[in-house]
Amino acid sequence: MEKTVCELFAGVGGFRLGLERANPDWNTVWANQWEPGKKAQHAFDCYCCHFGKSVNHVNKDISEVDKTSIPDHNLLVGGFPCQDYSVARTGATGINGKKGVLWWDIRDILEAKSPSFVILENVDRLLKSPAKQRGRDFGIILTCFHQLGYNVEWRIINAAEYGFAQRRRRVFIFAYKNTTAYSAYIAKLAKSPECIFNNGGFFAHTFKIEAISSDNICTTELVESDLADVTEHFAYSFGNSGFMYNGTIHTCNTTPIYEDPTLLKSIIEKNVDSKYYLAQNLEKWEFLKGAKKIERTSKSGHKYIFSEGPISFPDSIDKPARTMLTSESSLNRSTHVIRDPETGHLRLLTPVEAERIQGFDDNWTKTGMPERFRYFCMGNALVVGLITRMGTYLNKIFEHEVLLNIAEDREAI
Repeated sequence: MEKTVCELFAGVGGFRLGLERANPDWNTVWANQWEPGKKAQHAFDCYCCHFGKSVNHVNKDISEVDKTSIPDHNLLVGGFPCQDYSVARTGATGINGKKGVLWWDIRDILEAKSPSFVILENVDRLLKSPAKQRGRDFGIILTCFHQLGYNVEWRIINAAEYGFAQRRRRVFIFAYKNTTAYSAYIAKLAKSPECIFNNGGFFAHTFKIEAISSDNICTTELVESDLADVTEHFAYSFGNSGFMYNGTIHTCNTTPIYEDPTLLKSIIEKNVDSKYYLAQNLEKWEFLKGAKKIERTSKSGHKYIFSEGPISFPDSIDKPARTMLTSESSLNRSTHVIRDPETGHLRLLTPVEAERIQGFDDNWTKTGMPERFRYFCMGNALVVGLITRMGTYLNKIFEHEVLLNIAEDREAI
């Protein structure tokens, strides 16, 4: 099977870089990156700096793109935002999703182009949102996939638990058409769901876990007839791992087989410019990082106590980084502050260190964008090495997809 890729919400190219590190044969035939509300499109410019300008590198709101105009591809990838995916009934015209919710653009591409495989990334709270109807949003996504003829596997992955330099928890979704040879292979394993979790499934091959038994697995069916019914009625407690095959959902909580993480001290720069050192606002930093209880008043006039625990100040360089956010480097509670081992003084991370935390090459974002936006791009990015590991196993799946179809032999991959 030809390794053709469509990359959505491409940012500065983390998915593409990860796949190409796994195999340079991955051919990205179309990519879209658009930063809403921004006149300067720095992330897109960075993407083109590394991968070239092309009519198929598109800087346009994805909702305005004619989905049928996108080139055919066998793998769709993208990190999409966690939003409200609910739909509303519209009488005889059917149902409508909320305007501006990017999941519906993904769904439209799946319907128009029908790629054989899909990898998506999102924040881990997707599995539990919204708060008043836990699991509904993910149930809507699974229902969409099921209606379009896909089976799905998911896993919440903390990158540091598998050897990387950041304690970043994200849910990854792997979907595949039920007409693929890979689906036929999984069908045999689905009779014993624990086999998919332990050793047979996509994530089991890529990110090892402690073995589970069938007693650990919860099972349910997608029984709602349409997305409006899911919106109104579906709620479910999804575990951090799971799969859906032919509309049957199996889920459980799994424990990783831990790999030694990359520590901050192994990736920090030497001879860092003095502009990154904290010369002022130390009391403000200590307040932001410290524990606090503050009385606040809601819009309705109700008084309540806002409280939060402390964050290490400074951050230990003998651990992986915390989750990096788009606010990195600003005077913000979530910003990393380390004690430089050369000088003994407190400082911010450099842009290069931020790139290393996410697994990009040094100065990947040094392409003319403001330094503040370099941090923003890294806060928005994913851990590239995770995609490389997934791509390595996808290479095998794609190779066997061709061989198994030719031989009509659906033995285990």
